Amino acid sequence: MIYRSNLKTSRVRIFAVSKVLIAIMETIVNKVAESGIITLDLSSYLPAEGSIAVFDLKPFLFREMILREKEYRTALQTFDWQQFANKHIAIICSVEAIIPVWAYMLAASYLVPFASSVHLGSVEDFKKQYLISSLSKIDCNDFEGKRVVIKGCGEIPVPDIAYVTITALLRPYVKSLMYGEPCSTVPIYKKK
Repeated sequence: MIYRSNLKTSRVRIFAVSKVLIAIMETIVNKVAESGIITLDLSSYLPAEGSIAVFDLKPFLFREMILREKEYRTALQTFDWQQFANKHIAIICSVEAIIPVWAYMLAASYLVPFASSVHLGSVEDFKKQYLISSLSKIDCNDFEGKRVVIKGCGEIPVPDIAYVTITALLRPYVKSLMYGEPCSTVPIYKKK
């Protein structure tokens, strides 16, 4: 009898506490969500992880110094290009050598049928080019009169040029532009 009474009292207390918690949760307001601020994460405009590959001319050089046209052409013809299927390719030469422009062009001509895209330069250079291209496709009219935060300090590093590019693109359209997180921003621009 005492046990049932304590159990009933415990249930009543748990019910009362849960009603109080529900009431508290209903009154908590997410001011950031209600502010109408749009957060733009520039890392989402980068190519997918693992989608970039490097094509290095170094193995095609004689003694890692000289490009011999006949040997180079033969090596490219027998090379397994399938490994670059559906990848973004950065063409580089990782050693100090004088590479004629046509050598890069020839490599690109073999890569084009397999690769998603082909670029000359390092992976970092490619990411910058890709990012600028992706950002330039944004419809800035979607941000007309809006308050926009450009997300900073994410898990994926974003080249600095992206922040300058997005500022130049959005400034004529936005009501305000900020950097950081919606709860802690650095003001960049505010329309007067």
